[in-house]
Amino acid sequence: MLKLARFLILTLIIVGVSSCSSKEKPIDDALVFRYNEHKNIGSLDPAFSKDLADIWGTHQLFNGLVQMDDQLTVQPCIAKTWSVSDSARTYTFNLRKDVFYHKDNLFGKDSTRTVNASDFEYSFNRLKDESLASPGSWVLNKVEGFSAINDSTFQIKLGQPFPAFLGLLTMKYCSVVPKEIVEHYGSDFRSHPIGTGPFKFKRWEENIKLVFRKNNNYFETDKDNKSLPYLEAIAITFLPDKQSEFLQFAQGNIDFVSGLDGSYKDEILTTDGKLRPNYADRVNMIRGPYLNTEYLAFFMETDVSELQSIKLRKAINLGFDRSKMMTYLRNGIGIPASGGFIPKGLPGYNASIGFTYQPEQAKQLISKFKSETGIKNPEVTLTTTSNYLSFCEFIQRELQKIGLQVNVDVIPASSLKDAKANGQLDFFRASWIADYPDAENYLSLYYSNNFAPNGPNYTHFKNVKFDAMYEAAYLETSPEIRAKLYTSMDSLIMENAPIVPLFYDEVIRFTRKDVNGLGINATNLLELKGVKKLNSSR
Repeated sequence: MLKLARFLILTLIIVGVSSCSSKEKPIDDALVFRYNEHKNIGSLDPAFSKDLADIWGTHQLFNGLVQMDDQLTVQPCIAKTWSVSDSARTYTFNLRKDVFYHKDNLFGKDSTRTVNASDFEYSFNRLKDESLASPGSWVLNKVEGFSAINDSTFQIKLGQPFPAFLGLLTMKYCSVVPKEIVEHYGSDFRSHPIGTGPFKFKRWEENIKLVFRKNNNYFETDKDNKSLPYLEAIAITFLPDKQSEFLQFAQGNIDFVSGLDGSYKDEILTTDGKLRPNYADRVNMIRGPYLNTEYLAFFMETDVSELQSIKLRKAINLGFDRSKMMTYLRNGIGIPASGGFIPKGLPGYNASIGFTYQPEQAKQLISKFKSETGIKNPEVTLTTTSNYLSFCEFIQRELQKIGLQVNVDVIPASSLKDAKANGQLDFFRASWIADYPDAENYLSLYYSNNFAPNGPNYTHFKNVKFDAMYEAAYLETSPEIRAKLYTSMDSLIMENAPIVPLFYDEVIRFTRKDVNGLGINATNLLELKGVKKLNSSR
C-alpha cells in the first residue's frame, strides 16, 4: 500500500508540476521538459558529479572552459579561444566577458556578477582540496599548476603532454563555481547550486521532485542568434524503478526515457530493435554508439590452471555467438564486440581485431588444452551481479556445448567491485564507461603501472611492448598517429586475451513526438538547452 501511495503522489507531482505558488507566474505546460531519474540525484555540486544522474542535473546548471559537442569535438564554452604552447604543456584560455552567474542576494547589489579567471583558479583549487574529497580530483593529476593571468586569461601548465587534456576539461568536475556562494553554504552547496548554465536551480524536495527554471541571462545563442534555452523549465521526478517510469512515459506524463530495461523492452521494441506499431505513431526512438564496453575479465595472476591458459581464454572468446546474444537478450540494442576493448565511436576502434563465433576452433583449443594439461573436465567460475545473470547464463550454456563447464556465482555489486579491485576474482563480469572521450582512458586498464587497487588495471595484464606504446601515445601530438598506436595496443590486448569483450553499448532514448532537438551522443550526456516542444509557440 505504501508503494502504491508513493506512486500516486509522484504521479500527481509529474502532472501538476507546472502549477506554481501564487507568487510565481504559471508555466505553459508545453515549455516544461519532464523526465524521471530512477537512480536519484545525490548532489548538485559539480565537484561531486560522478554518476550519470548527477551529471545530467549539474550539466543544466554549470559551465566550464570548454564543452563537447555530439560528435565528441571540443568546442568553446566560457573560454572563447585557447592556445597550446611549450610542447603541448601550456594551455592558455581567453574567457568571454558576458557570462553571468545565476542571481543570488549573496552577490550584493546586482544579485549577480560576471565570471572571471580568478573563479576558475578558485574552482580548480577547490577540486584539488583533499578536505573536500571530490571524486573528480584525479582530473587534475597531470596538472603542474594554473593561474589567472588577468580577469579574462586563465592558464594551465601540465607536467607532461597529455593529448586528451581538453576532453578532460569538458567533465562537469571542471565547472566554474562562485567563491562567495560556495563558502557561504559550505557542504550545503549541493542543494543550493549557483552556476552559469542555461537553467537555474528553483527547488528540490529530495526523493520527490527537482525543478530548474530558464536562465534568462544565458550567454549562448543558436545558429540564428536566438537566445538559449527555449524551454522555460525542467521537472525531474524520482520514481525508483524503471517499470513505473515507463508507465508514466506511456501515459504521456513524462517526455523522455533513457535506456532499455527488461521490464519494458519487449513492450516497446520488436526482437530486432524496432518500435512496435502501437508506439510508432507517438514515440520517437533515437539510438547511437555509447562509450561503454561490457566484458568479462580474467585475473592474469590467477592460480586456476584453466585460466592461466591462453588457449582456454581464446576458446571462451570464440565459443559463443555475440550477435545471437544481443538479439535474444537486448532486442538488438548494442553492438556485438568483434573488435577489441576500445568501443565503436572512438578513434582507434577496429572491428576486425577481436573474436567472432567459431565453435569448431574453440573445441579444438579446448581439446589441445586437455591433452597438454591432463585436465579432462576443465571448469571455471564466472562471478557476476544479478543484473547481468542472463548474459552469463547464456554464455554458460554456449560454452558447455564446446566442452567447458562454467559455474556462475552471483554476488552483490558492491562485493564484486571490492573483490575485483583486490584481485580476489579469477573470472568476472565488468564494464567500462569512458571518463573522457579518448581511447587512452580504455587502454589505461592494461598499463602495468595501473595495477588495482591503486589503478584500474583489474586484470593485472602486463606487457612490455604495450607499456612502451602507451607511454609513446602520451607524447604523440598527431591524432592520426595516436589512433594507430591505440589500435596496435588494442590488438596486442586481444592477442593475449585477458578479457572477453561482449558488446559495445548503445545510447537509446525514447521521446514523445512533440519533443524536438534532443540529440544523442556517445557519452550519453543529456543536453536540453536546444530542446523545443513542438506544440509551444516559441
